[in-house]
Amino acid sequence: MKSDTHEQFGGHLSETARIWRNKLDQRLRPLGLSQAKWMAIIYLSKQGDGLMQRELANLLGIEGASLVGLLDRMAQDGWIERREVPEDRRCKSVHLTERAHDLSREIKSVAATLRGELLEGLSAEEIRCCERVLSHIKQRAAQI
Repeated sequence: MKSDTHEQFGGHLSETARIWRNKLDQRLRPLGLSQAKWMAIIYLSKQGDGLMQRELANLLGIEGASLVGLLDRMAQDGWIERREVPEDRRCKSVHLTERAHDLSREIKSVAATLRGELLEGLSAEEIRCCERVLSHIKQRAAQI
């Protein structure tokens, strides 16, 4: 029985993350944002301006070549600007525009509303327990 529980856990975790992301994507689509764009804006907003392109690619889980096309479109749309790094001209840092900073606040507001809806009915202790489990899994994954 224990192995069945363990076997299903990864699937539930993956499916829940996918569904949550897709629900948020549906709510952000009217803002003209693809999932890749809003995720990039949120990562840049959370990590602080001036992330290196390779760091952003790692956070988004995409290859550097795929990121270049995304950043080209985002720069054209006025969401980001890329700057040369004085210490290494081969590297570029990515910065949100003021327009994107405003949008990141709207994205966070929409995400907070959805989070409240999805977590409705769960106690604070249930959520803390889930956070402990997820934290443990992340730590174990980093160790192995």
